[in-house]
Amino acid sequence: MSMKVSITTLPLAELDVDLLIIPVSEGHAGARLTSLATELGPAVTRAADDFKGKSDDALMIYPEESHARRLGLVGMGSESKIDVDVVRCVAARGESLARACKAETVAIVHPDLGLDPESVSQALVEGYMLASYRFLRYKTEGDGYTGADRLVLHVADQEKGSRRGVERGRIVAEAVMTARDLVNTSPDEKTATAFARSIEKLGKKHGFTTSIWDKQLIEEEGMRGLLAVNRGSQEPPTFTILEWTPENASNEWPIVLVGKGIVFDTGGLSLKPTKDSMDHMKADMAGAAAVVGAMEAIARLELPINVIGLIPATDNRPGENAYVPGDVIKMHSGKTVEVLNTDAEGRLVLADALSYAKTYRPALVIDLATLTGAQVVALGSEVAAVMTNDRPGAGERLDAIESAGRRSGDLVHRMPMFEHYGKQIESDVADIKNVGGREAGTITAGKFLEHFVDYPWIHVDLAGPSYITSDKPYRAKGGTGFGVRLLVEFLREFADPRRK
Repeated sequence: MSMKVSITTLPLAELDVDLLIIPVSEGHAGARLTSLATELGPAVTRAADDFKGKSDDALMIYPEESHARRLGLVGMGSESKIDVDVVRCVAARGESLARACKAETVAIVHPDLGLDPESVSQALVEGYMLASYRFLRYKTEGDGYTGADRLVLHVADQEKGSRRGVERGRIVAEAVMTARDLVNTSPDEKTATAFARSIEKLGKKHGFTTSIWDKQLIEEEGMRGLLAVNRGSQEPPTFTILEWTPENASNEWPIVLVGKGIVFDTGGLSLKPTKDSMDHMKADMAGAAAVVGAMEAIARLELPINVIGLIPATDNRPGENAYVPGDVIKMHSGKTVEVLNTDAEGRLVLADALSYAKTYRPALVIDLATLTGAQVVALGSEVAAVMTNDRPGAGERLDAIESAGRRSGDLVHRMPMFEHYGKQIESDVADIKNVGGREAGTITAGKFLEHFVDYPWIHVDLAGPSYITSDKPYRAKGGTGFGVRLLVEFLREFADPRRK
């Protein structure tokens, strides 16, 4: 979907659009509608009987004295509870009104909330554009409406911050859509090689560089975790390196982003059940998709920061030569791992990538992965789990990633990494084993990965929020692109710690 996004200061009555969306807060609806009636006509005043500005209120009216053909009133709820994510959800409800009337041109009024105008502008554009997303690649029939082709943000004056917010919101939303498309693509079109080539194409389009390792190079590097998972596949693995290295970078040593790229996961010989499990496993590369989307966004935003992306990719299938429970793998780092469950494969491919990340002498490494079903049980489908290792700055790292989550709407919550959790992955025959038992599965997976890092590190388990089976305000069911906005916000702050 291609949507033109712009900003205007024209009087409301002069906006020539199919739908004009006006957010209104609860408790101020009467006064706000009376004020609007002086510009748009008495139909707005009459609407006060049916619209109070509650968070679930939305009303379409037809103003007499406006070039806008329809007016959509959208409630924001109590003003004391409004934050930037409420603003995103308000814009998303506005998009539902636009979809109901098949509006081609839409304007949204920037509400005066006492919040940072730049952040509100970004949130409005993100909320509307992300709500408009539909994955239609395989549809042969439809209603012909693919969303508005023009979105205009109405502001009181040409405030530079609002303009920056609009442009950033557009770029970030499009990057999230890239990640969603990658996740939603059919598995038969998403082999490790095809996935790597699609990343390469995106790099050429948006300005980051890519390098794709084939199986021979992976073997030469000794990435035996990735190779073990790949043994049951008829398709070779890939290891893709993405780089954004601007001349004005504020960091000498890079931030490294690592994304789990299991393009389809059957569980291997530890076969998954189909219903509500294997049928969603085209999304097992959602961590990698988030890294790709984030790289697109930071390149297009020209963030002054050195960033490297690492994506180990393969499918996990029960082929004739598939790895088996009981195998012992000597990993890239030299550490040995006893395999007790072939469905705990994501941590094996991540471990090799995390080990390789040491070659960059990174300032920080962040990995993102759909790693454990236990994460969904613990935190549900709207919040990801986040962990870090016990190195200087651990608390500050967790504070920073959680703060970025609140600002971006990609919420994360910290999990403990106490030493005793590591005992669950002790092996009788190898250094460690790849599963830790029923208890604290998300944490023991994090403790497994901790064995392969000796630098500041953050682990994000996004199994729940990366793929959903029912629509949420600006997240259509399917791949959500979770993690893109989280990383962009985190990296913007890292590049400029003075920014609030």
